[in-house]
Amino acid sequence: MRLPRRAIVAATALAALTVAPAWAQPAKGKFPDRLIRIVVPFSAGGGVDNIARLLANQLQTQLGGASVIVENRAGANGALGGKAVQAAPADGYTLLFSAATHVLAKEVMSSPPYDPQRDFSPIARVAEAPLMLVIAPQLEPRNLSEVIAAVKKQPDRWTAAIPAAGAPSHLATLLLAKQGNVKFTYVPYKGTQPALVDVAGGHVQLLMDSMVSVLPLARAGRVRPIAITSTKRSTLAPDVPTVQEGGLPGFTYGSWYGVWAPKGTPADRVQLLNGAINAAMSELGKSGALAALGVEPVAQDVDQFKSYIAGFVTQSAELLNSAGFKPE
Repeated sequence: MRLPRRAIVAATALAALTVAPAWAQPAKGKFPDRLIRIVVPFSAGGGVDNIARLLANQLQTQLGGASVIVENRAGANGALGGKAVQAAPADGYTLLFSAATHVLAKEVMSSPPYDPQRDFSPIARVAEAPLMLVIAPQLEPRNLSEVIAAVKKQPDRWTAAIPAAGAPSHLATLLLAKQGNVKFTYVPYKGTQPALVDVAGGHVQLLMDSMVSVLPLARAGRVRPIAITSTKRSTLAPDVPTVQEGGLPGFTYGSWYGVWAPKGTPADRVQLLNGAINAAMSELGKSGALAALGVEPVAQDVDQFKSYIAGFVTQSAELLNSAGFKPE
């Protein structure tokens, strides 16, 4: 399911840094010469918001001291903030920082407020992170193979929490069920925290979500970590095996994050922002700020990001359709 990371190569990052002099010292009257707003369509303090604020701070340096702020506009599964950016002037001063859910609005909403691929200008895919599978602590399984065996034996007893329709947590859980040849009863939630609380309380049996979001309760023993979805173990939880180690060869999945501008934003500003953002994320990767969040930087040019989005939407739609998901 996970798309090839063709663009994550040293040449891309080097190219982003090579063009730095062209935008690091913006001339008077040139872009940017005033405040840049990064709209996060989720509440402050969450995973998306934390990464956006790191980027905003570093971007000020990459843009030669230009002011960059984060503005939270939560609501409607991210669509409220997305709509605000869509309606903003297409001048590069209002940007959207969101997760993979942004591009699946048409697949998960019965009346989407916009077409994510047609109504926005993709700027950059900036980072990705693995998910972690956790289960209620009172359950017997200790590893993934035991979980799958238990679900096959008593499928009616196993429910899976879904924090948001079309989110990486949802898609990864569907993929787990498909590759593990098991069936879950899916329980929808409005966000990770209420879902996680119910897993800790034994009201639902499992949750697969951002590793950083679930790790604190896993470390506290309130939920039991079973596996992570990356190709290798995480330094944040080195004792937790990968899903592949747990018996599902080839299984990888990750959440990812990107930046968009309103449709029609001038191409030169899109390219300038792409270079500045790639350079900013490279610096954050070197500093260790992203690793502390369990996130890895990604460097893609604008065309590569567009292609990635198209492939991700196609594969995600196929997975949702195969599971019988209906837009809400």
